[in-house]
Amino acid sequence: MNPPEITLVVVTYNSEQVIGDLLDSLPAALAGLRAEVIVVDNSSTDDTLEQVRAHADPHAEPLPLRFIIEPNHGYAAGLNAGVRAARGTGPILALNPDTRLAPGAITAMLRALGPGVGVVAPRIVNADGSLFWSQRRQPTLLRSVGLGRTGWPVFSEEVREPDSYDRTACPDWALGAALLVSRECHELLGGWDESFFLYSEETDLCLRARDAGLRTVFVPDAVVTHIGGASGRSATTYAIESINRVRLYRRRHGLARTSVFYALALLAELSRAVRGRPEAHAALRALARLPKVGEPLPWSAVS
Repeated sequence: MNPPEITLVVVTYNSEQVIGDLLDSLPAALAGLRAEVIVVDNSSTDDTLEQVRAHADPHAEPLPLRFIIEPNHGYAAGLNAGVRAARGTGPILALNPDTRLAPGAITAMLRALGPGVGVVAPRIVNADGSLFWSQRRQPTLLRSVGLGRTGWPVFSEEVREPDSYDRTACPDWALGAALLVSRECHELLGGWDESFFLYSEETDLCLRARDAGLRTVFVPDAVVTHIGGASGRSATTYAIESINRVRLYRRRHGLARTSVFYALALLAELSRAVRGRPEAHAALRALARLPKVGEPLPWSAVS
C-alpha cells in the first residue's frame, strides 16, 4: 500500500448519532487522495465504537480506517494520540465527529497548504446550510466585555462581514471543528496543547503558529457542515470554556492586563446570569475563586 498523503484524525466521545455520516462523507471529500483515517475514542459510554467498527478496515483502499480507545484526557490529547498512531508523515486534518465534508473539500484545503501556511480552515455552514461565523480575531480586553453580538471588530472575536467568507483570508484563528495542520506546524509546536481539555485549543494552536511565522488561511471553496453540540453541551462545558479563555489570555499577556481580562470575564458572566442564563452561574463559580485579602489572584486555577 502506498503511504497516505494525508492523515485524518477524528476524536469521538458519545458520538454514535453522528460519526457514521462523517465517515460516509470522506471518500467524496478526498476526491481520490490517499488517506488514512484514525478515530480516537475518548472512552465513550454509548455505541460510538459499534458505529466506527461498521466502517473500520485497516487495509481498505482508498481509505484505510483504524480506531484506538484512549482515556478521556480531552480533545487535544485525543488529536495528539491520533497523530502518534499515524503511519503517514503528511498533513493532519483534525475533525469533530459532528461534521460532514462536501465533495472535494479536503483537496481544496490541501491546495492552500503552501509555504508559510501552518493551518487551513474551511468554510463552515450550519445543518440548514446557513453560514457559520468561523473566522475569529485574537482575544483582547475589549472583546471580552460581552458586546460581541454588535459585530463591531473592536468588540467581536467573530468575523461577521459576509464578504470575508467569499474569498481567501488570513484570520487570527478559526473554529476547530475542521482544521488542516501541516506536519511542519504540528512538529514545530509540539502538537496541540493538552492542558486545554476542551475549548481554546484551536485558538492556542493558531496563535502559536502565527508566533512561529506560520499563517492560518481560510478557504471558501472547502465546505464543511457542522452539526454542533453532538457530544453534549452543559453548564460544565460552558464553565470550562470560560476558564480556558482566561488561561489562554494569561499565557500571552502580563499580570496587569490579565487581571483586567479576568475582571471583565466575571462581569460578563454576571450579566448573563442576571439575564437568566443558568450556565453562567457555573462559569461564575469556576471563575470567582476569590483569594483572601493579601493573597494573589487565583492563577493556579487558570494557569
